[in-house]
Amino acid sequence: MRPFRDEDAPALIGIHRDETLRRFTRTPVNDPAEAARWLELQRRGWAEGHRYSFAVLEPRDGGGGGRTDGRDDVPAELVANVVLKRADPGGPAAEVGYWTAAPARGRGVAPRALEVLTGWAFAAFAADGLVRLDLLHQVDNAASCRVAEKAGYGFRSVLPALPPEFPLDGHLHSRSALCSST
Repeated sequence: MRPFRDEDAPALIGIHRDETLRRFTRTPVNDPAEAARWLELQRRGWAEGHRYSFAVLEPRDGGGGGRTDGRDDVPAELVANVVLKRADPGGPAAEVGYWTAAPARGRGVAPRALEVLTGWAFAAFAADGLVRLDLLHQVDNAASCRVAEKAGYGFRSVLPALPPEFPLDGHLHSRSALCSST
């Protein structure tokens, strides 16, 4: 995992052609201009300390569960995104989110990446007061429910729909720092 880079733009555009992903994302990336805007939002989030978005990569041969050795010289493919959103930096809770490229679904990429993000978030922001991470998804997104459960995010409640942005009810899953295995 690493922060997004400009060279990720073509992969972002390709990944966002997937109708399943488009159904559940609020910011689809359709062309180079939208990719540049999306990447700038990720950079700005890091700089302002309220959004930490990571590109999840796999070696191009499809093996392994993502680059963990820090090497940049081996070609890698973007397979997912995980993000920590801190609307209230210094507050006790933050939100996590993710998406997975269609070819990587069903292989455990999202739960593994979410586990890494969770451990990083609790370690990086413990002194800042972070004690809970929340994961939200629409009720019709059963795959996200499974990812949440696999990553140790317990179901807490049903959230009422808030049209037009959230036309359906949602699920709230949470994980506390005390439950973190890292």
